Amino acid sequence: MSHRKEEAGTLSGAVSLFLKVTKSYWKGLFHCYRFPAGTLPRTNNDLEQYFGSVRYGERRASGRKGASPAMVVRGSVRAVAAVATPPEGFSPCDIRPADVEGWRTLRASLEQRRESRRAQLRFRRDPAAYLGRLEEHLLKQALPS
Repeated sequence: MSHRKEEAGTLSGAVSLFLKVTKSYWKGLFHCYRFPAGTLPRTNNDLEQYFGSVRYGERRASGRKGASPAMVVRGSVRAVAAVATPPEGFSPCDIRPADVEGWRTLRASLEQRRESRRAQLRFRRDPAAYLGRLEEHLLKQALPS
């Protein structure tokens, strides 16, 4: 726009104002316009459609009306995988992680979230037993061997 604002005629002032205001925006805010059409969603409605299709597929697969526990724990990975998976699937070479250390970090964080959900379930089932085990574990750590 800045290269061709003279072509705007009487609207060149509006173009200048637009350029001034958008210069302060975050650098990656309009990231979608750097890729060919259809690669990234251009609007919030397009993005919502992706998440809606993931929710729909999850409900169909699980039979649940709400989010499944797996979607709650692993949603950050499952939503991206559902949107990014091409209809023909992937070959083994496509799914090999490029950054193994980053992959391990992600797996560890997902496992930590899963363990947190397990602890919540154990507490809800039998709070007294859960708290007793927790207290016993803490006392073992606090006492000298």
